[in-house]
Amino acid sequence: MLEFTSSTPLTMGVELELQIVNRRDYNLTRGSSDLLVLLDKQKHGYDIKPEITESMIEIATSVHTKHEEMLAELSAMRKLLVSAADKLNLGLAGGGAHPFQHWEDQRIFPAERYRLVSELYGYLAKQFTVYGQHIHIGCANGDEAVRLAHLLARYIPHFIAMSASSPFYQGVDTTFQSSRLTSINAFPLSGYMPFVTDWDAFNTYFEKMARLGIVASMKDFYWDIRPKPEYGTVEIRVCDTPLTIETAVALGAYAQTLSKYFFEDRSLTPSQDTYLTYSYNRFQACRFGMAGILINPANGEQPPIRDDILQTFDLLADTAKELGTTEAIIFLRKRVLASQTDAGWVRTRFQESGSLSDVVRQQSELWMVR
Repeated sequence: MLEFTSSTPLTMGVELELQIVNRRDYNLTRGSSDLLVLLDKQKHGYDIKPEITESMIEIATSVHTKHEEMLAELSAMRKLLVSAADKLNLGLAGGGAHPFQHWEDQRIFPAERYRLVSELYGYLAKQFTVYGQHIHIGCANGDEAVRLAHLLARYIPHFIAMSASSPFYQGVDTTFQSSRLTSINAFPLSGYMPFVTDWDAFNTYFEKMARLGIVASMKDFYWDIRPKPEYGTVEIRVCDTPLTIETAVALGAYAQTLSKYFFEDRSLTPSQDTYLTYSYNRFQACRFGMAGILINPANGEQPPIRDDILQTFDLLADTAKELGTTEAIIFLRKRVLASQTDAGWVRTRFQESGSLSDVVRQQSELWMVR
């Protein structure tokens, strides 16, 4: 049975998976082991760890109530990482997928869990060299986590569209705004959480899956949103890693604001019908970004995702003011109104230079602000 660890509601944290590239042609390079050895020589206290392949590294913030404090922590972590990367002549970059790497060139990081994942999923494990932002929101108990996960599901296209930063994959313009989630779709336990109504029902489902030998822990679910009982959070997992930490923090603040709105309005109840259009709405966000449509199963309306985001910002104005996230919402609103996306930035840089290597060089310079 999974015990849900109670945490303070609306606390938050983010995880960012980063690309490690060489400074010759800016392809991915197997640099995580050397980078971690160098970082471990310093007493920094930050949560910095390897990911499934050696061209990835993950950073995670501590628990925060204010997005400004989270930005300050990420800025300090970036400074530490950049210093270490410079000594090793490595580059670090945001972005949901490296534009021209080839999965067969990747090497699984030598950790037991990643070895098991590789044995189970074969080549999919190396194809999992994609880079995401995960957002955690604190919940008082498991019932609240289940409710929040279902209510957030309707807004998943917002997070995909505003974070999309992976238009190129293996040297090709995919025509998607976010190609990253396509790689995750290949895993059998991807998609969305089943429509359970409370934590007891979730435990019943988990125990059945465990008895069948399909899962051993929550880590085996690659859902877009999942409860994280050991942390006492709900985890949003659909975002590409943005090109800057400022965008990453603003997206965390947006999740926090939405969650406050849901926690306070108890008249809002999850509907199973949300999942009738979930996969299609998700596809629209990945393929077209803010120009995609979002089908509302309750009334059949089909607004552009861009308009739905802006309407939601308006709905959350008072909540954001109470929470202190107005500045972050304004930051995102300006980007949406200007149709400013990281995927668009990447495509523009490629149009200017004609070189994906040069695009990654600029991505790396953007993230490694000194």
